[in-house]
Amino acid sequence: MPEFFRSLVRGGLGVLAALSLAAAAQAQGLVRDTEIERVMQAYTDPLLEAAELDPDAVDLYLVGDMEFNAFVTQGQNIFLNTGLIVRAEYPGEIKGVIAHEVGHIQLAHLARLQDAARGGMATMFATMGIGIIAAIAGAPDAGAAIMASAPQFAGLDLARYTRGQEAAADQAAVRLLTGTGQSGQGLVSTFERLAYQERLSFARRWEYFRSHPLSADRVAALRRNVEASPYFEVEDTPEEIAELARIQAKIIGFMAPPSQTFERYPESDTSIPARYARSVAYFKEGQLADAEREIAALLEAEPENPYFFELLGQVRFESGSIADSIAPTRRAVELMPDAPLLQIYLARSLVAEGGDENTQEALRHLNQALVREPSNTFGWFQKAMAHQALGQTAMAELATAERYFAIGDERQAHLFARRAHDGLERGSEGWIRSAELLAVTQPSEREVREWNRVERQRRPNFLTQR
Repeated sequence: MPEFFRSLVRGGLGVLAALSLAAAAQAQGLVRDTEIERVMQAYTDPLLEAAELDPDAVDLYLVGDMEFNAFVTQGQNIFLNTGLIVRAEYPGEIKGVIAHEVGHIQLAHLARLQDAARGGMATMFATMGIGIIAAIAGAPDAGAAIMASAPQFAGLDLARYTRGQEAAADQAAVRLLTGTGQSGQGLVSTFERLAYQERLSFARRWEYFRSHPLSADRVAALRRNVEASPYFEVEDTPEEIAELARIQAKIIGFMAPPSQTFERYPESDTSIPARYARSVAYFKEGQLADAEREIAALLEAEPENPYFFELLGQVRFESGSIADSIAPTRRAVELMPDAPLLQIYLARSLVAEGGDENTQEALRHLNQALVREPSNTFGWFQKAMAHQALGQTAMAELATAERYFAIGDERQAHLFARRAHDGLERGSEGWIRSAELLAVTQPSEREVREWNRVERQRRPNFLTQR
């Protein structure tokens, strides 16, 4: 099943390293899950196309945080908190928030916000200058008061600009939803349902409303625009609603304490979402027989569901039944052969079980998965282990070089690429790739001096240790 992964952001986003489920439940890092990602991508891609943005050029990330929030960053990256998904009452609410964030990208608000920030700094420095002049003119108290207010004036400048951005993003969201034949009711209902947050103390407000200023006028204007759309009455399909209920249950199962999961999904509830959530909660509690019982019921209801097989494989792998985890994970890959994370999980089981045949199969899956996700460091780690198990040390060093390159550690990438290059057959595919890595990580003289300095600091000083 789905396993959560945290992003180690060093030199770029989308770099993945394995994180245990327990740590993922506590960490506010990026998480990975094939099923949830595919649902969110299905919501997002039509909106990106309507905005004339390339879906392949916009990255979507899940943040393992149960607070309601969504945001964008430069480089066309959209971040959705798991809390946003769980708190949604129906898919249209999530689609509306995503449309709003896509609107920020389409309107280039991030670049403009930087300009506004610079303008705010100019306001602050101008205000400080007036304060200095007042002090010199013989009014030191007034001058001090003016200088003290300088940051506030800068903040007000930026706040005014941000409110304008939010209104523009709202309008863009309505256009995008209308352009894809969808209603904007979800965005309106989200804002109306959560508007009371504006009346709470700042410390208690959800992060989303700290970065996305909300007002009654803004909600009223948004509702007018949404009601004018010819698609105002369009509703989510029953299939979409059922799909959302499943991924909400999955998130709750993994990220909420088991006691809360069992309270929300009691044994009397035999629906698929309830069994999904309970199977994960039982797994976290170490009640493996109960977890497998719930998964068996899920598979009886849907015998071709790859995510249920994935979950069964994870339960068995993480409970120490490595050999028994292979068959269900392999079945998940057979049912969904284009899912790189599933292939990496299967490779993990195969490498852990050992044996040349298993290891060779693992490498086949890893080679395919890493073409689709070249920044997946856990995949490169498994590939290094597989090559080492087969006695292919140079190829293991090349995979390690790729892993370090993915996380932006060019020093280690260069060192391992050099080892691999020296050990691989000249002209081979691996030799050529190691040469490419050596070229792109070639350090400057300054970097060499810095690397040497760091290396000296790591070595023990025997003169001072006597």
